[in-house]
Amino acid sequence: MPAFFLALVAVALTSFGGRDQLLMADLSARQGGRLGLLVVGCIIAVITAAAMALSGQYIASILPSAGKTMLVAFALFAAAFELAWPVKVKPPKEPTYSLGATAIVMLARQLGDGSRFLIFAFAASTGTPWFAAAGGALGGMIAIAAGWTMAEDLPVILPLKLIRRVLAAIILIVGIYVGLSARGIVG
Repeated sequence: MPAFFLALVAVALTSFGGRDQLLMADLSARQGGRLGLLVVGCIIAVITAAAMALSGQYIASILPSAGKTMLVAFALFAAAFELAWPVKVKPPKEPTYSLGATAIVMLARQLGDGSRFLIFAFAASTGTPWFAAAGGALGGMIAIAAGWTMAEDLPVILPLKLIRRVLAAIILIVGIYVGLSARGIVG
């Protein structure tokens, strides 16, 4: 159960200001809060959470214990790097308002984001990938729903750049500690 709560909180927090959330906010603002957008975003959040959790479980199953810990450290470093990277999202030119196109773009943006690397790490380290997937999916849906609800107000209301940089620093510190513990340098 810790994997569920860790993934839920971590994904919900680290998704704020992410490319997928900003895309959802922009499309929601331009399409008047279209419910189909929210449904597509939530479905994609479930798919990407499950994919990353299964990937974490598979990779962890073929590694020794110290290798699993180092894998988690690498996933944390990747998440920290992605969170620290500046998010520059151009509003898409969407003449058709296609939910299929939105789903494809959302899928691509979520598969490589820091939040999904955290789901991977939790699934690999805890051995309970379905709890990590469920928590990550719920956290992702919370972030998508926030983008859909706040729409054009999202970047104005929240200091997204600051939130992402602080979270990147915290995750980097945790990643360093996990990496050092995998090498036996710290307890």
